[in-house]
Amino acid sequence: MSDNKIVLSRIGKAPVPVPSGTTVTVQGDDVTVKGPKGTLSRSFKGVTFEQSGSDVIVHPKDTSRSGKALHGLGRALLNNMVIGCAEGFKRELDVQGVGFRIDQKGSDLVFQVGFSHNVSYTLPAGVKGKVEKQTHLILESCDKELIGQTAASIRSIRPPEPYKGKGIRYTDEVVRRKAGKSGAKG
Repeated sequence: MSDNKIVLSRIGKAPVPVPSGTTVTVQGDDVTVKGPKGTLSRSFKGVTFEQSGSDVIVHPKDTSRSGKALHGLGRALLNNMVIGCAEGFKRELDVQGVGFRIDQKGSDLVFQVGFSHNVSYTLPAGVKGKVEKQTHLILESCDKELIGQTAASIRSIRPPEPYKGKGIRYTDEVVRRKAGKSGAKG
């Protein structure tokens, strides 16, 4: 590959569309997105932003390998901020097992998942939770990173086990089941 040709990130080249009702404010490396679902701020390194009409275009500061990587990353993070502030993100979890259930007390979730004690989990600021049917939890937030980390933390309380499938799992997660011991006669 010749040095004259600058290869940019495929993801980074795409402009970020900003829907109506959502505003993007750029001040140096800091970007603030305000929308109907909330407000998010983030500091970006290695990229610059150009606003053209209702789109925001991300440009790398340099053409090094790390600069190109930050170009795609910066565009993806900005796009997630815009989508989150405009529409919001949603993550759903299910609790499976005999006697397993979730109770909600304000911003605290109390899990009964087969331990000798109940496990309490406090939702972080910016994440809303709603319990349906005592076995289905819906998390909503405008911050994709925060909602993903929160869902992973809740799932880690009791991950699904492969023999009976008991535990906390994402609603769209497929748990591969194992056969277990059979025919063991001594």
